[in-house]
Amino acid sequence: MVQILSGKEVSREVYSNLIPRIDSLKKQGITPGLAVILVGDNPASKIYVKSKSRKFESLGLHSKTIHLENSIDESELITRIHSLNHDGDIHGILIQLPLPKHLDELKILQSVSPEKDVDGFHPENIGLLSIGRPGFIPCTPKGIMRIFEHYKINLNGKHAVILGRSNIVGRPISLLMSMKKKGANATTTICHSGTQNIHDFTSSADIVISAMGVPEFLKGEMLKKGAVVIDVGINRVEAENEKGYSLVGDADWNSIQENISAATPVPGGIGPMTIAMLVENTVESAERIMVIS
Repeated sequence: MVQILSGKEVSREVYSNLIPRIDSLKKQGITPGLAVILVGDNPASKIYVKSKSRKFESLGLHSKTIHLENSIDESELITRIHSLNHDGDIHGILIQLPLPKHLDELKILQSVSPEKDVDGFHPENIGLLSIGRPGFIPCTPKGIMRIFEHYKINLNGKHAVILGRSNIVGRPISLLMSMKKKGANATTTICHSGTQNIHDFTSSADIVISAMGVPEFLKGEMLKKGAVVIDVGINRVEAENEKGYSLVGDADWNSIQENISAATPVPGGIGPMTIAMLVENTVESAERIMVIS
């Protein structure tokens, strides 16, 4: 039987542990607050932002979405961000990606204060992560590590292959898993669009993390017996149902089951953990700011 690594289950535990911390902050007059900047009308982005806002509100946290026109000028957007940097009611700022092509993504992310960068994308936070002194850890990689911890998946000395080299998932999860510390210490290999014969890498891996965004790319014959699969992909494919589509991961669930020992489902795996870690980072930011003040 394949063990299902349920992000829904782990996220419930995260929220349960956060409630006393939130209550403690509120007793001191602080309600953790998140501001989300959404530029344009990307349908997927709008759904993600709505999910995040709903979760914050359900926990009694402050959340506001700033929806801006696709044509917004870069300098105006940066001015908006600087205003949030100095807003005492806002402890976390999230720039919903992707941004329109006329905006410099790195420049926009750099304009967020590192102390409020709850997505962990600011170069300062990425730099701290790279030297093993993380500030804010990107939410999806942090969520993956929490799943490993919850299900007691031993990473020490294991070979992990990561499919995808993005700064959002691939690179940071490689850093986290290879750290010389308890709960990590794996050997990591990053594969990407320029990698030849990916099968040669995945077939020797104890753990495969797929963050490619390619529907059902990962097949059973690409995996060794007993491998653990973390499927970060959430892809829409046409289907004959009411919605006209289904959500599938990067892994072909039907073919991988024969070889693997455990895997995250899609949906219900990494998605809930990403939101849970965003909430946790925002609460942590409020706690840090309180200590400083």
